[in-house]
Amino acid sequence: MAGYIIETKENKWEVICGLEIHCQIISKSKMFSGASTVFGADANEHVSFVDAGMPGMLPVLNERCVHQAVKTGLGLNAKINKYSQFSRKNYFYADLPQGYQITQFQYPIVGEGKVLINLEDGTTKEIGIERMHIEQDAGKSIHDIDPKKTFIDLNRAGVGLMEIVTKPDFRSPEEAGAFLKKLRSIVRYLETCDGNMDEGSMRCDVNVSVRKVGEEGYRTRCEMKNVNSVKFVMSAIENEAKRHVEVYENGGKIEQETRQFDPLTGQTKVMRKKEFAHDYRYFPEPDLPPLVLTDEYIEDIRKEMVELPDAKKERFIKDMGLTPYDADILCENKEVAAFFEKAAQGSDGKKVANWIMGDFFAMLKARHLELEQSPIKPENIGKLVNLINSNVISGNIGKEVFQIMAETGEEPEKIVEEKGLKQVTDTGAIEAIVDQVIADNPDNVAAYKAGKTALAGWFVGQVMKASKGKANPGIVNKMIAEKLK
Repeated sequence: MAGYIIETKENKWEVICGLEIHCQIISKSKMFSGASTVFGADANEHVSFVDAGMPGMLPVLNERCVHQAVKTGLGLNAKINKYSQFSRKNYFYADLPQGYQITQFQYPIVGEGKVLINLEDGTTKEIGIERMHIEQDAGKSIHDIDPKKTFIDLNRAGVGLMEIVTKPDFRSPEEAGAFLKKLRSIVRYLETCDGNMDEGSMRCDVNVSVRKVGEEGYRTRCEMKNVNSVKFVMSAIENEAKRHVEVYENGGKIEQETRQFDPLTGQTKVMRKKEFAHDYRYFPEPDLPPLVLTDEYIEDIRKEMVELPDAKKERFIKDMGLTPYDADILCENKEVAAFFEKAAQGSDGKKVANWIMGDFFAMLKARHLELEQSPIKPENIGKLVNLINSNVISGNIGKEVFQIMAETGEEPEKIVEEKGLKQVTDTGAIEAIVDQVIADNPDNVAAYKAGKTALAGWFVGQVMKASKGKANPGIVNKMIAEKLK
């Protein structure tokens, strides 16, 4: 796929982008303390002495966080490093009570990996993972309570984070958006992060630069911190890239800096000049020994791995006859994929997929329901498809049955029986209706015989109407064609 090209009167520019994604680790307690990680508590309710940076408090590594990081690394097709090391990243900020962040610097727990993304034009692209390390989150600064004061909530301080750093492989906003969706899908399948960007449990730093098409190497990049939705990430890349082009075209120079993205205007503004690693004065964390993993530990976690989106998609295409597009949509969410698979058991997978992505999703949206709140059980969608496939009911009657299923939650067979909706396949009964429609409309019969053959559809419609939708459409079409000859 061609990248996102910004064309001016004199030049063509391409976007170069890399992402750093922070994923909060699903764990009942924080990374170095026993404090709770439950979201939504009152400010400063889940804070231990370790999280508050009290003197003499020592960190104790949470094994669950290590387990979740290894599992995520395996899901990213990445190398798991058996030796990793914690470091202190020193900087002052009010919501960082220790005055440093415990993180991993030179020796991360996960090395290089790769993720395959699916693009709208049907192509795929491999995105390289540079590394993934684990670290503790900072607290949260709240600026909108008092015009003159900033409030600090330390509930988030110390929560385990996985920082996933990609290679600068993105060439368009669409690619970055596709990657974030795929990554969110992977960590949700693995249950290592809930992926809720609106709650801040998945946040993205976006690094953007541009260069002329055909130019070698990279130009100066700028970083936009904590962008919290896929849509905003794509907008940030587009707008920041245009800013770079405008600066270069006007003879200016881009400085390496950290910027803040404003989703209301789509613009970015300077937060601070870019720091470098030496500015943080990294040094090995003296209170934590190196982390050494055994082959047995890694293999035990590998045995826990579930079928991930790409493998599930491939199986749905091969075994159930889905198109790549259908499989993409159904596999993005683990619960939706499980719902579909249950519905398709013993039924036509492609037709079940059509019902789920069409009428079923529309019903959930109209009623503001989550999947788990659905009044329709997955197996009943499969049964409905089977009733249509076996000509017990027509497709149109199927839609009527579906609406009743949505209202009552009843099985489709029961609805069809109670409402008398079975399809009429008795040719004698159908022929009587056809003869009556033809007899009642001599003008249209004459017009049909004079060459207006499209009227055949009108006659079929009249027969279906007279039979209240119960006549078998195939029989009706064939009989109309024969009788109008």
